[in-house]
Amino acid sequence: MMDLSLVIPLYNEDESLPELTQWIQRVMAAHHYSYEIIFIDDGSTDNSWNIIEELRSKDSNIKGIKFQRNYGKSAALNEGFKAALGEVVITMDADMQDSPDEIPELRNMIINEGYDIVSGWKKKRYDNTFSKNLPSKLFNAAARKSSGIKLHDFNCGLKAYNKKVVKSIEVYGEMHRYIPVLAKWSGFKKIGEKVVEHRPRKYGVTKFGWERFINGFLDLFSIMFVGKFGKRPMHFFGLWGTLFFMFGLVVFIYLTLSKFLFDHTGLTQRPLFFFAILAMIIGSQLFLAGFIGELIARNSPERNMYLIEEKIGL
Repeated sequence: MMDLSLVIPLYNEDESLPELTQWIQRVMAAHHYSYEIIFIDDGSTDNSWNIIEELRSKDSNIKGIKFQRNYGKSAALNEGFKAALGEVVITMDADMQDSPDEIPELRNMIINEGYDIVSGWKKKRYDNTFSKNLPSKLFNAAARKSSGIKLHDFNCGLKAYNKKVVKSIEVYGEMHRYIPVLAKWSGFKKIGEKVVEHRPRKYGVTKFGWERFINGFLDLFSIMFVGKFGKRPMHFFGLWGTLFFMFGLVVFIYLTLSKFLFDHTGLTQRPLFFFAILAMIIGSQLFLAGFIGELIARNSPERNMYLIEEKIGL
């Protein structure tokens, strides 16, 4: 069995790829690992794919997937996970801010300490305090609180996985930040972290802006809902639909009895009547949403269909 699969998504990183590959090769040779490096080119517009082809011509351990357009990091990781053959799968960024020297210890924590996932924790960061570090701390605190997973850095690209984990989860949309949460919902409970080095960016510029933190919070709400109710949406929509409808119905019955027995004021002259009708309508709509959600959950097509322009080594 192959020891390691390194899954590396990239977008316009042609300057860093040769140096990163040489560094990984030195680490692999020093520890005598059998390995593969899977580069996923997420629609780069620079010379990244040509560099990958050149690297492949010199080393058969290097493999590549080229997307026809930019789909995002989640799509790249999902395709990399499907292709990975190693007993342990390591993900890292291509910008050389992650150190390949961390790989042996990450693998050791999976193989010898029995972790399902080990997430890197960039305790000392070289990013801007206000544009990245502070929002990241707030985001991670919210993710810890809502998911119950005690990680300091959910968004760290340097992670190690037992092969069973990556073959059991589906990463789509912008859910790469929440792979530990996806794994937890799939039944993988032993999730740890390791303090890792965060290196200053040597080449290029960051591809992520401040909007990723807003998207991160929205994705957090989405994944918590999907994780709990994705297979049974009626349990959520049906519950709230029933409560709204029953509240409206009780109020409507009360107003009807009140008109004939106590107060002869017309129903439409009482504001509470309109609240009752509104509650019944909202309840009915939520109930219908639950039925539609059940149909979609049971008949959903493949969500991860990406146009792949070219592959090498796979």
